Amino acid sequence: MREFVYFSSKAWTSGNFSDLMKAGRMDIAIHFLINALFLSHDIRKDTKVHLVFYGPPNPPRHLEFFWKDGMPISKKDVAGLIKRMLYKYREGQKTEIFPGCFIEKKSLSDVLDEISKDKKVYVLEENGEDVSKTGLEENAVYVIGSEDGFPKKELKRLEQKYKIISLGKTVYFASHVVTIINYLLDRKV
Repeated sequence: MREFVYFSSKAWTSGNFSDLMKAGRMDIAIHFLINALFLSHDIRKDTKVHLVFYGPPNPPRHLEFFWKDGMPISKKDVAGLIKRMLYKYREGQKTEIFPGCFIEKKSLSDVLDEISKDKKVYVLEENGEDVSKTGLEENAVYVIGSEDGFPKKELKRLEQKYKIISLGKTVYFASHVVTIINYLLDRKV
């Protein structure tokens, strides 16, 4: 199963928002989730998505999504789903809010430490090794930052622990990066 991790240092950690752009660019997280999970007339059942938010008022928040019967996900209301999940967060526990939709308080480091136990982790960064030289693995984790990237301290830790790769000299939106990675992996299968 391929996994994608989207990190945002600004995305709100509360469901109390109406303007997606003013909620720490929640619109980017929504586009990322849509592009990671949805196909034309279908949903990817081989993909897990992690959203890690460090914005106000109570960071961090880790939201996890993967296909499960009864999952109430629709491209039309991803914002509503994320808002409901943030509202229903319960302190000190990982909670399945809806089928296949979990929320907990967990840092990016902790999320990656957990999922990297049995998978290779690739971090997408402008100065990484070109993906055409690196190759991609189906059963791996791909970490992508928001438009602000990763905090310096976090980036240094990522560089020490994981493989840093790049899609080349052109800088893409996070939602485009996940689409390109999905495309490249789909071509290999």
